[in-house]
Amino acid sequence: MRILLYTGKGGVGKTTVAAATALRCAELGYRTLVLSTDAAHSLSDSFDSPIGSKPNRMAANLWAQETDLSTAVNENWVTIQKWIASLLAWRGLEDVVADEMAFLPGMEELANLLYIVTYAESGQYDTVVVDSAPTGETLRLLSFPEMLGWWMRRLFPIERRVVSAVRPVLKPLINIPIPGEEVLDAVEQLFPQLDKMRTILTDPAKTSIRLVLNPEKMVIKETQRTFTYLNLYGYATDLVVCNRLIPKEVTDHYFDFWKTNQEQYYKDIEERFAPLLVIGLPLLEQEVVGMDMLKETAKELYGDRDPTQMFYAGKAQNFEKVKGQYLLSFDFPYTTKDEIDLSRNGDELIIRLGAYRRNIILPRSIVNLKVVGAKFEGGKLVVRFGSEERQSVRPKK
Repeated sequence: MRILLYTGKGGVGKTTVAAATALRCAELGYRTLVLSTDAAHSLSDSFDSPIGSKPNRMAANLWAQETDLSTAVNENWVTIQKWIASLLAWRGLEDVVADEMAFLPGMEELANLLYIVTYAESGQYDTVVVDSAPTGETLRLLSFPEMLGWWMRRLFPIERRVVSAVRPVLKPLINIPIPGEEVLDAVEQLFPQLDKMRTILTDPAKTSIRLVLNPEKMVIKETQRTFTYLNLYGYATDLVVCNRLIPKEVTDHYFDFWKTNQEQYYKDIEERFAPLLVIGLPLLEQEVVGMDMLKETAKELYGDRDPTQMFYAGKAQNFEKVKGQYLLSFDFPYTTKDEIDLSRNGDELIIRLGAYRRNIILPRSIVNLKVVGAKFEGGKLVVRFGSEERQSVRPKK
């Protein structure tokens, strides 16, 4: 089974790209589900056909689903949510406000993504194409089960016994809503599901994250930041789609400035996201709505290629912490030490390889640290960050 997850800044056309990809996969004979986990669904608009909260058959080998937030939350979080609401009401919030505030940040997005676990285990589909929320930030929440795994394995059984023992004594004395067995059961059942989801989405043999952007300065910067965090949290990104390029056939002088600008930004995108493949998708003559236009989009995007193939294997960047320092490493197999030069500009690390340049957006944990050293060995560049101030360095042997 292959899971292809498309994300990007709102309005860049990721829903169109996801729908066209799913249609192409179905045409190649894969049993394909395109799943929208975005709270503001627009998948039905792309197909120009209603789509329900359950998989709806759209064409041969193709099903579509727009997840329903209330259903997803009720299936996975409702018991925990009710307890949080009762706790907030105990603190004096009105019941309606308490019910609304009881939704933890990211709860809806995670509940929607749990559908992926269901379909991965069911074997119903060969390919699941996910039209995700408008930013990759949601994926950072998937570190939640990994971060709390130690607590679940070691402390949760102890805390559960303690809560069960003191509940009859404390409840009549302090009247605080202490979690009951049903809440503890819900927590115990939820974490393995979240852990399964993270395992599936971080398995590069199964899942590929794909970034959709437009050739615009602000969009490029935000998408690059998303790319950094995807690498930081272990998600395999294998493709970048640059959407809405003005075709060369457009000769009207009105568009000269935009075409020149887009050409420059496209080169910038190739440098910033190297070694990933960047595919350009032209702005079509009419709005992409309905099966015919989605087929045309898929043809422009993939040609004769299979969308389920892995366009890039491995991690473009790798982060780790060793002895109080952060290490950022890259593979440059066909490069010599003398070709590499490093410099720093705010939250960007700039790597020059001869005539080429790569700009890496640094995560928040590193951005306030200084580059304290770099080493190039065996085709791998490792940059060290620490407290010692050193703005520009040459790689050492």
